[in-house]
Amino acid sequence: MAENDNGRGGFLGGLLIGSFFGALAGLLFAPKSGKELRSELKRKGSEVLDEASEFYSEAQARAKIILEEAHRPAEELTKEANPQLNHARQKATAII
Repeated sequence: MAENDNGRGGFLGGLLIGSFFGALAGLLFAPKSGKELRSELKRKGSEVLDEASEFYSEAQARAKIILEEAHRPAEELTKEANPQLNHARQKATAII
């Protein structure tokens, strides 16, 4: 499942970057005045920045969920291991 998320994230990142460069190339080769071109570049740049921010927020939220899900089993393992560790320490102390 984690492999699926990584593949999707890489695909979305590549899609975002490809969209940006494709839009930039289209704007640069389109017959527009300098003022129109600058305005269009500014608008497209703003759109790409918004998309990147949204992508980052979603990735951050997913990472938080994954960490929370991993934290629960780690706590359970710690609770199970502590009594065994204490028992081993007592045996070691008795032997020494």
